[in-house]
Amino acid sequence: MEKSALQIERAAYQPKLPKALRGAVKVKEGEPTHSVDNQEEIKKLFPNTYGMPIVEFEPCEEAMGKKMNVGIILSGGQAPGGHNVITGLFDQVKKLNPENKLYGFILGPGGLVDHNYMELTKEIVDEYRNTGGFDMIGSGRTKLEKVEQFEKGLEIIRQLDINAIVIIGGDDSNTNACVLAEYYAAKNCGVQVIGCPKTIDGDLKNEQIETSFGFDTACKTYSELIGNIERDCNSARKYWHFIKVMGRSASHIALECALQCQPNICLVSEEVEKKDMTLNQIVDQLCEAIAYRAAQGLNFGTVIVPEGLIEFIPAIGRLIQELNDLLAAHGSEYKDLGKKEQRAYIISHLSKENAETFETLPEGVARQLSLDRDPHGNVQVSLIETEKLLSAMCETRLEQWKNEGKFVGKFSALHHFFGYEGRCAAPSNFDADYCYALGTSAAQLIANGKTGYMAIVKNTTAPAEQWIAGGVPITMMMNMERRNGEMKPVIRKALVELDGKPFKAFAAMRDKWAKETCYIYPGPIQYWGPSAVCDKPTITLALEQN
Repeated sequence: MEKSALQIERAAYQPKLPKALRGAVKVKEGEPTHSVDNQEEIKKLFPNTYGMPIVEFEPCEEAMGKKMNVGIILSGGQAPGGHNVITGLFDQVKKLNPENKLYGFILGPGGLVDHNYMELTKEIVDEYRNTGGFDMIGSGRTKLEKVEQFEKGLEIIRQLDINAIVIIGGDDSNTNACVLAEYYAAKNCGVQVIGCPKTIDGDLKNEQIETSFGFDTACKTYSELIGNIERDCNSARKYWHFIKVMGRSASHIALECALQCQPNICLVSEEVEKKDMTLNQIVDQLCEAIAYRAAQGLNFGTVIVPEGLIEFIPAIGRLIQELNDLLAAHGSEYKDLGKKEQRAYIISHLSKENAETFETLPEGVARQLSLDRDPHGNVQVSLIETEKLLSAMCETRLEQWKNEGKFVGKFSALHHFFGYEGRCAAPSNFDADYCYALGTSAAQLIANGKTGYMAIVKNTTAPAEQWIAGGVPITMMMNMERRNGEMKPVIRKALVELDGKPFKAFAAMRDKWAKETCYIYPGPIQYWGPSAVCDKPTITLALEQN
């Protein structure tokens, strides 16, 4: 593999480990745990892996020569640091016993089911130390939910004499890991399953998981780009930049980027939902800031928009629900009508409130909501260019205000969407260290006979040597939620808390940012230099952990 000069230098970086993981460890067990909600249902579904204690590693003198082979799976979307989870796991597995082997299943959970794997040797692993991406073994979105899949996986596990499977993924992937752990425990197969918390969206966190890996690097990558745009914006002084960032289920990335860059406006989906805001109210709020700045001679600005915003607007949610019912009951009546007739038909058949919401939408978005569905009949929200929708509606509203004498200025919009740009970035020092420690913890959980656990590392705003490593039972994070019409056990997503310190810090400053130009330009991720620059955690994490 060809390497850049940065990658060559970066390969030599030795991730910092917590003191407790630098040698032999012993396990300190806490009290029995219970799930965050629906305790009886979760206990009934997971009788063999429910109620286990949180564990913490402590140094000890006696090293274990534990013999074990391990399989590893990357699941779901990419996140910076995944390769370091693998290198941490590999190094620790070999340290426990040089004869131990690590197998990577190719292209995600499907690799386990299809028996598609490769042995990960030192030569292979060394190529990927401290690199971004998941390209060492690839990732996939196959869900491990069926008995046939578990049994098919067991065939290759037996063939390779594998003792444990480590699944690196988000909330859904770790839910699957828990189901797999329960199945193998119930059958007494002697196969352990361990999870690792990954998602750049930052919505896999709780009291035990301070942050999911990849969030730090992705936010710093996007913040560099947003800062560059802000500087360009402040130089040209003639454009409003609408910047959409990843985060369909939660606004953690948008909020963190706002704290790092101080844009004029940042929308937070959870606040929009809590306040029951309409699309028109959001547009009016944006236009008021645009008009205020225009009156000061500032016809420019930056707006950060979370990817999932439109699903959090209650009025849009209610509209989508009624449209779903209407399509199911009367779709055949209007499918052959012309575009104008279809629009008129829909408006005449909707409730007054939803008809008013529908009429305010630009034609392309309205059509997408009413006609263009995915194979399951769902609105394809990710395809709606929310940043363009908002700027188009702002342009219409400002033109109206101009005619009424309420807006004197110019409005010209540019659009950006930052998503894939951050998923495979070279990990920051924080993520490189954090992921290496997670991989090392996963190996120690296996060596200590644990299954149905997620590897965790806590106290992460302290220097790495003071981090606390261990594991948390996955059942502890679960509740029952409706998915595809059925109640299923899932790990509860962590949304932005409106009474949390990060949001409060943002809310205290946003009026000033809207009126003045307070931009911060974070610049690129730094890998060498002062610790205050190179090892700094996200502002979100620093505020949450004081």
